[in-house]
Amino acid sequence: MTKRRRRTGNAARPALMAVPVAFFAVFFAYPVAAIVARGLEIDGTWRFGRIWEVLAQPDVRHVLWFTTWQALASTALTLLIALPGAYVFARFDFPGKQVLRAVVTVPFVLPTVVVGTAFLALVGRGGLLDELWGVRLDTTVWAILLAHVFFNYAVVVRTVGGLWSQLDPRQEEAARMLGASRLRAWRQVTLPALAPAVAAAALMVFLFTFTSFGVVQILGGPAFSTLEVEIYRQTSQIFDLSTAAVLTLIQFAAVAAILAVHAWTVRRRETALKLVNAATTARRPRGTGQWALLAGVLVTIAVLLVLPLAVLVERSLGAPGFGYYRALTREDGGTFLVPPIEAIGNSLQYAVAATAIAVVIGALAATALTRRDAGRFVRGFDALLMLPLGVSAVTVGFGFLIALDEPPLDLRSSWVLVPLAQALVGVPFVVRTMLPVLRAVDVRLREAASVLGASPWRVWREVDLPMVRRALLVAAGFAFAVSLGEFGATVFIARPDNPTLPVAVARLLGRPGDMNYGQAMALSTILMLVCAVALVVLERLRTDRSGEF
Repeated sequence: MTKRRRRTGNAARPALMAVPVAFFAVFFAYPVAAIVARGLEIDGTWRFGRIWEVLAQPDVRHVLWFTTWQALASTALTLLIALPGAYVFARFDFPGKQVLRAVVTVPFVLPTVVVGTAFLALVGRGGLLDELWGVRLDTTVWAILLAHVFFNYAVVVRTVGGLWSQLDPRQEEAARMLGASRLRAWRQVTLPALAPAVAAAALMVFLFTFTSFGVVQILGGPAFSTLEVEIYRQTSQIFDLSTAAVLTLIQFAAVAAILAVHAWTVRRRETALKLVNAATTARRPRGTGQWALLAGVLVTIAVLLVLPLAVLVERSLGAPGFGYYRALTREDGGTFLVPPIEAIGNSLQYAVAATAIAVVIGALAATALTRRDAGRFVRGFDALLMLPLGVSAVTVGFGFLIALDEPPLDLRSSWVLVPLAQALVGVPFVVRTMLPVLRAVDVRLREAASVLGASPWRVWREVDLPMVRRALLVAAGFAFAVSLGEFGATVFIARPDNPTLPVAVARLLGRPGDMNYGQAMALSTILMLVCAVALVVLERLRTDRSGEF
């Protein structure tokens, strides 16, 4: 009976994977392939030699160099600034720690458009630094690097800090009792155990900064262009699909390599976690050095993370009587066909629909990936789910317009196009949130239910679902937050009479005038508050107290 039920469970795996595979094939692989084919097929002939022609262009080589250089610099700077914070959250116990953890995580769930706008209010023309000391950093690489640190600080703190809190400090203490100095004990005992988590965090930061779009678009100006920004320029401004297709292939290859290395580091991290004590090791700081370290981390968080958001709110209140907010209710007939305030309702509706799609697709995919002894096909499917995080969202959005324009998939005039694009970004977060919890469910419970005659669907409903319900809510929250802030694909497919919040902010920033600037600050503040509320709910619901993403 058990073997027969197990065979039934194995047979159910392809059925569970069928819907996610079909979803990604139709709404991810097909649009991307369509735009690449449109760019490389000239007069009915495939011109692969176009790849070398594009790579030979000095401007393209400069974009490739800058994309890689700024990603490496952003990753190194983020590690340098965030690793002390990871240690503080892992080892120290102090009042307000949980609130501070939520504050640290707010930037990660913020849309990149809001991050760019916040730093524009801090370091741009007429910003805080410009008013106080006449210092402007916009259109410089330093603004881009600092914004990337702001955005990715939580990745290092939660990924590395989650593992650091599970390491038994007695191992390092034993090394010191044997005569090792504090530095040598840390280097030979703690650092090797942390290395997989540090590598995983560094790779994720590199991935996010390598594919950066909104931050570079707003803060970099015409002097700086990453691959993502250049793909957007080639498709929407120059209309050179051939060059855009080549750049998309280059970015796809780079992202695939990064994800392959990241998967390897994650497997190493899982192996390391089995060898350590998972007990809580946090305690109150002791001595002048530890209190100074805690104070330094708090000052860093206040200056780097809190100050830009505070300046953003202050700038949104610059007009008397909430003038910028009241202006959002008026239709100007220029930037929008409707009052900008309607972007709030549009974004919420799109995000709810995208969350529903992402949760269904992600839950099915996570269930199919539950078993650790999966074959290469299933592991490849797992990697496929992560690709939307790294493949050009601009390419996906433009691919939607090109590929989904004929029956039975003529969706260019349909409202569902936006939530479909947003759901592609939300699915990986759903899978990554639910998969560890599903794998933690005792397989014997499933087998016992199967022996008693339960179908695979009933096993899921009565065994898995009660245990993963909270994880499912957390996954839905993450999907909602990232859907709300999706910009790269939405900027192509959001209609002028139904703009989303990020698209509205970008359009307002693109127009001259203090009123447009103030309205952009007001909309960004509203978007930030919505994301912050979603994050507070996540912090109350999350089931993994280790602090990892």
